[in-house]
Amino acid sequence: MLEMKWIRAHADEVQAAADGKKININIQELLERDEERRALLQETEEGRRVRNALSADIGRMMQAGQREQAEGLRSEVKQRNEQLEQLKAKLEAIQEEFARMQWLVPNVVSPDTPVGTSDADNVELRRVGEIPAFEYRMKDHVELGEMHDLIDIARGVKIGGTRSYVLKGAGLLLHRAVQQLALDLLLKQGFTPLEVPLMVREDALLNTGFFPTGRDQVYELTGENKWLVGTSEVPLVSYYADEVVDVEQPIKLAAVSTCFRSEVGSGGRDVRGLYRVHQFAKVEQVILCAPDAAESERMLQEITGHAEQLLQLLELPYRVVAVCTGDMGQKTYKQYDIETWMPSREAYGETHSSSNLHDFQARRSNIRCRDAEGKLVYCHTLNNTAVASPRILIPLLENHQQADGSIRIPAALQPYMGGAEFITLPHLAEEE
Repeated sequence: MLEMKWIRAHADEVQAAADGKKININIQELLERDEERRALLQETEEGRRVRNALSADIGRMMQAGQREQAEGLRSEVKQRNEQLEQLKAKLEAIQEEFARMQWLVPNVVSPDTPVGTSDADNVELRRVGEIPAFEYRMKDHVELGEMHDLIDIARGVKIGGTRSYVLKGAGLLLHRAVQQLALDLLLKQGFTPLEVPLMVREDALLNTGFFPTGRDQVYELTGENKWLVGTSEVPLVSYYADEVVDVEQPIKLAAVSTCFRSEVGSGGRDVRGLYRVHQFAKVEQVILCAPDAAESERMLQEITGHAEQLLQLLELPYRVVAVCTGDMGQKTYKQYDIETWMPSREAYGETHSSSNLHDFQARRSNIRCRDAEGKLVYCHTLNNTAVASPRILIPLLENHQQADGSIRIPAALQPYMGGAEFITLPHLAEEE
């Protein structure tokens, strides 16, 4: 959320951000509703002042025995009350429309954010690692998963419907291993791990900027005013809602959680395998820091570096891209995506995302800190996907497959996999 005073002074910039992010809002109309709202508030307050003064006059007249004059004022007070009721109804309607529009106002974007309409316009910043060249028929993660009995999509769909799956044996162990590796990495960087609610109230999603624009991506628990989160960013940020926090040192939080997304609008896209599923697990990192642009930029680079470090430990080739305006959400000021090479797609696929929100999220969630003069100000917040699985299993299985059908386990994961160096087919294990 942006401060209305700031919006009035930067209306063109805010409108440009809304247009770039494809959010249907007219900022000039918002400002007009705000003017109407403030005028009605002032008129209502004046009407109450006059009504209350008349009521006081009636009381004094009654005490002085001036009943006839008091009765004359009573009719005027009645008329004033009727006018106030009309003003109240009009004000409530304006307030409702103003609030609806205000929730839609997007965050502005950083000066170095690329302008574009879709992910095709994201700008590559760097590539790390060598793309493998297979001298044999490369298998995709579904074939590898079925061959090694790691993934059972057919039975997953039987149980949960489309975009469902079952991980089995070493597939589940690998899924858990990458999460624990990511968590251990963050613990070494000073993050505090939390187990958080995955069912949240609507205000948690509004305050963190996932509603109203992303409502169709979230599963609702009908009749309970609760929703299943698509990322633990929501409860991690909401943990400090309506509080004053000490950010002399940045607050670093991490959570391992199951996540749920409806994937509305993605019908027909990425339907094979584990790329786009309804249920997955994430290790999320969230930072609250002082509202200083240089400080939050430094934190953005840091959390992006943690995700890159994980991919390097997993020995996977990847690239980092600056996300353009048209591929950016309502709440984001600046964003990087990390895309990992997926041989079956013959392309890089998104596996991580890092965002700096400045004070947009904290203002909506009412998370404040004190500046150098002791004044209360809103914090900056940031978030990053340290790892998301099972999507990360796609490049893990595909990039590390061997000519004999086995799958190499990166050295960093081996301690979490019982010391195993390979996932092997039964006949290969017997030969060994």
